[in-house]
Amino acid sequence: MEQTHVPHVLFLPFPAQGHIKPMLNLAELLSHEGFQVTFVNSDHNHDRLLHNIDISSFYNRFPKFQFRSIPDGLTPDHPRFGLYVIDLLCSTRAVSKPAFRELLISLKEEKGPFQLPTCIIADGIMCFAIDVAEEFEIPTITFRTFSAHCLWTYFHLSKLIEEGEVPFPDENLEKPISCIPGLENVLRRRDLPGICRFEKADDPVLQFFVKETSAFTRASGLILNTFNEIEAPMITRLGSFFNKIYPIGPLHALKSRINDNSSSSTSSNGNLWKEDKKCLKWLDSQPSKSVLYVSFGSVIKLTREQILEFWHGLINCGNSFLWVLRSDLIVGDASFGHLLMKLERDTKERGLIVSWAPQEHVLLHPAIGGFFTHSGWNSTLESIVAGVPMICWPKTGDQQVNSRCVSDVWNIGFDMKDICDRSMVEKLVRELMDNRRDQFMASSDKLSRLACDSIKEGGSSCINLEKLIQDIKSMSS
Repeated sequence: MEQTHVPHVLFLPFPAQGHIKPMLNLAELLSHEGFQVTFVNSDHNHDRLLHNIDISSFYNRFPKFQFRSIPDGLTPDHPRFGLYVIDLLCSTRAVSKPAFRELLISLKEEKGPFQLPTCIIADGIMCFAIDVAEEFEIPTITFRTFSAHCLWTYFHLSKLIEEGEVPFPDENLEKPISCIPGLENVLRRRDLPGICRFEKADDPVLQFFVKETSAFTRASGLILNTFNEIEAPMITRLGSFFNKIYPIGPLHALKSRINDNSSSSTSSNGNLWKEDKKCLKWLDSQPSKSVLYVSFGSVIKLTREQILEFWHGLINCGNSFLWVLRSDLIVGDASFGHLLMKLERDTKERGLIVSWAPQEHVLLHPAIGGFFTHSGWNSTLESIVAGVPMICWPKTGDQQVNSRCVSDVWNIGFDMKDICDRSMVEKLVRELMDNRRDQFMASSDKLSRLACDSIKEGGSSCINLEKLIQDIKSMSS
């Protein structure tokens, strides 16, 4: 009779907070099930992540868990996103791939508890992991950390280029996209992923994603941080590329089930930024549904002019607001500190500005009535779970698709893409928080119930997680 060993799962996220967070949530869930887990960050993010964790308490709770790191090929002070994202994409292929191979060799030779993994769960844009895993005869499962709608769109990038839809002129952004089955009446040019806005079809960033999307279909399965109740048609269509699909989201809510009796220090929220929790006490003093939460995520950069347009719109709308302004929000602007001090001073009567917030807790706070967001997928899911309607201002990546779904598929908010104007901010905040509040709250409450039901015992995501667990266990036999 074959002996079953404890599965050892190695996670390899793309080195960005929006990718690390959902993969770390899943890693903790599998560790809670008794699996051995190795979580591999870039050196750059490894130190930032561990700085925000009580690591001894974390390891006491998850004794079969270890954090490891490999280089991303860039110096610590090298920009990693925006105009420089191609540097990160190329360096992970050139530098991280051989480093990852060396890590697997070291695990194979170690005499400790963490030996060669049973299975590798790799980010969908870290497909070099599949190449390396095949050398070691280790099965891989790919994890795409955005929506099924967006992934289905990515699978049609080549078709969009062939049809002449990409690249496109900025003056014709309203043209409907008709060559993506199932989304013919949903997407316009302006709703396509941010990578479609490059000027040339052979742009290296666009071509990188075309090739990676094709490559990760070699994995034995696909994990998605979503749930059937809101994306079933797109999940079904993705079945044409994968025999096994595991929609197991919202992962942050699924993970919260194992954290009910644990202090926050024994878990990780995947943050690379230190949270300023004073805002929760401030929210306690605010009336129910009266505060607009404003955050544009961990990567997006703004200009001084954009910040001022948003600020004037928020002040003019008359609602209280909590605004996250990261210290690196404007690159290379030495005067940002002075601007921030001025905004904080002039905001005191109306709201609060913090450098980073405990977002999941903020969105669940009864004082929050709306979310002004960049439409990253983690933020979108967290808002859906909390039942908070959104104003979406996407800028890159999957955010354009997500914001369109929020406004035109799920009807839980406004899509303000490609507009940065104080009068529009004021208008939409008034609509969201006052004039159409009941309408948006009703649709948001409905989606929130569906999300929460999906992670209950017997819910769709809970069942899919159990399928994933059993499939990984079968790999270790």
